[in-house]
Amino acid sequence: MNDSSWGAPPHTGYWGPTDQGPVQGAAPAGPTYDAHDAQHTRPMPIVPEVPAHGGDQDDDRGAARLGGPLFREEPPRTPPYDAQRTPPYHPPQAPALGPYDTPQARPYGAAPQNPEPMPDSSQPAPAPQKKSAGRDLSAAIGVGVGLGAVIVASLFIVKAVFVGVIAVAVVVGLWELTKRLDERKGIKAPLVPLALGGAAMVVSGYVRGAEGAWVAMALTALGVLVWRMTEPPEGYLKDVTAGIFAAFYVPFLATFVAMMLTADDGHRRVLTFLLLTVVSDTGAYAIGWRFGKHKLAPRISPGKTREGLLGAVSFAMAAGALCMQFLIDDGTWWQGLILGFAVAASATLGDLGESMIKRDLGIKDMGTLLPGHGGIMDRLDSLLPTAPVVWLLLVVFVGSG
Repeated sequence: MNDSSWGAPPHTGYWGPTDQGPVQGAAPAGPTYDAHDAQHTRPMPIVPEVPAHGGDQDDDRGAARLGGPLFREEPPRTPPYDAQRTPPYHPPQAPALGPYDTPQARPYGAAPQNPEPMPDSSQPAPAPQKKSAGRDLSAAIGVGVGLGAVIVASLFIVKAVFVGVIAVAVVVGLWELTKRLDERKGIKAPLVPLALGGAAMVVSGYVRGAEGAWVAMALTALGVLVWRMTEPPEGYLKDVTAGIFAAFYVPFLATFVAMMLTADDGHRRVLTFLLLTVVSDTGAYAIGWRFGKHKLAPRISPGKTREGLLGAVSFAMAAGALCMQFLIDDGTWWQGLILGFAVAASATLGDLGESMIKRDLGIKDMGTLLPGHGGIMDRLDSLLPTAPVVWLLLVVFVGSG
């Protein structure tokens, strides 16, 4: 913007309005100023007279030179700087204000007194989180009590009814296992021969003992081989292998429970077997949840601890001594200690074994049939490998009668 736009000719002696017109000898650089027409002209904006950086004054008029980006014709002056000796100049930066700092509360450049936000005393402190048990305890307890009532009622009323309960549990367990194998691994173990052979295995063990159980097991394996032949040969070997494994793992091991039932005090033997297994699991769960710090097998089951194993052994040995002394004919308390220790070991190994299967399949539970427990197989994991151990030790201690 040039000077003529502000209404003053350059290099003249004119410094304000006058009624006499322009000064003599001055070149007419613009229209004549008329005081009467001043109200029709645009007023000149007022520019503050501030010295620019230390104030070089105008010699002619004694007025301060205008500063700012609109009037500066030279780059801003900087302190003398020697790149060889003087480090580059960086103006100090003001630290960020905290939530409780204000510019008036502390001087420029001072460290904040409260760098961390203070808690609001008006709000209640959050309650400490309680250690979770990892399952719906109310549902688990309710389902467990219901199953226990059905088992005890069938066990002490009619033995044949209890054999039917075992057969139903075996068939449901086989269904859960074969379904998960198919879903997760594409292994199609034939369920029909497994279910029929499994139920026949349990009944044969109760009627004919160990010989009947072995014969039924052999016929079930043969049925799996033949049934699978009706489908294409792709995957035949893995399907029949999984089928024979399922026949041994579920119904054959469950047959030892039916074989225990054939003795004169069979209902008390089965009750001892169930009590010791449940007590072992309960002791491991309670002690491990409360005091567990050292992992037992972290790659297989991260939730199991050595403290939990000690709890299982202690609880099972105490329960075994009581059961052998008061429930089993001709049994003694020291036999119960051995029996309880063996049950704790077999139940833990059985639990770890199914954990390996579920980890390989990439699942948490075998099923969802029992709220708070998972599936039938999630309750049979400790019972199945424990059944032959209890049957054998009872035969050794007090006979098969």
